Amino acid sequence: MFYLIGLGLGDIKDITVKGLEIVKQCSRVYLEMYTSILGCSLEDMQEFYGRPLLLADRDLVEQGADEILAGAGESDVALLVVGDPFGATTHTDFILRAKEKNIPYKVIHNASIMNAIGCCGLQLYKFGETVSIPYWDETWKPDSFYDKIKLNRLHNMHTLCLLDIKVKEPTPESLMRKRKEYMPPRFMSVAEAAQQLLTIVEKKDALERNTVLNEQSLCVGLARVGQDTQQIVVSTLHGMRATDLGGPLHSLIIPAKEMHPLEVEFLQQYAANIKLDDYNH
Repeated sequence: MFYLIGLGLGDIKDITVKGLEIVKQCSRVYLEMYTSILGCSLEDMQEFYGRPLLLADRDLVEQGADEILAGAGESDVALLVVGDPFGATTHTDFILRAKEKNIPYKVIHNASIMNAIGCCGLQLYKFGETVSIPYWDETWKPDSFYDKIKLNRLHNMHTLCLLDIKVKEPTPESLMRKRKEYMPPRFMSVAEAAQQLLTIVEKKDALERNTVLNEQSLCVGLARVGQDTQQIVVSTLHGMRATDLGGPLHSLIIPAKEMHPLEVEFLQQYAANIKLDDYNH
């Protein structure tokens, strides 16, 4: 049997009882380590689970799925995923490959940022399409995600922005030499995401008299959701670019212009310098 097991968001104890029982019985257990991170060390996880974990990086997950699935028809093999197994589309491919090979499978669900984001008080059914904000570099500055934020705002819906992480990313130089060397891990902060959004807003203003977002638009910054050190801050887009929420992982929300009174009341506790009752930017 092949098992795809969600670990939740907080720490080693967020795995479900069912998930933990399966982990203890498997012949091999892989830990997917590039689409998200858990707030604890590999050593702590191995001690709590009572068994060694095989690290599955981007190359293994995206190109070595057959290696992970090998033998799963005769013994139990598990892939552990931070959050919920279907929080990243990459993991769907494992189920398709298992079916092709006639390998039985089971998915053990858990909390993910997609539903835990309700901790800020915004109602989940009022969220539109989720977007990912990638790191920019000197030659690559994609902004297509902005159009999705714009569409959500026009339909009076909230936007969850998932922020980029870079784990075990090869350096451009090493790719040219065909000998992989890796950049240090990077995790985008809400301040970095806000700065990139403001750059896009300024460009849109110059080109098309943008009226969807401006530097006074409201946004919600969240850090380490589900962990004991969780933080939530409500600020303007301008203020968020100077906000330090500490270590990863961060998420950013662009709320709808019109919010339910309960949403406003709940958000107000995180907005130190803004009165939200009549805020509309």
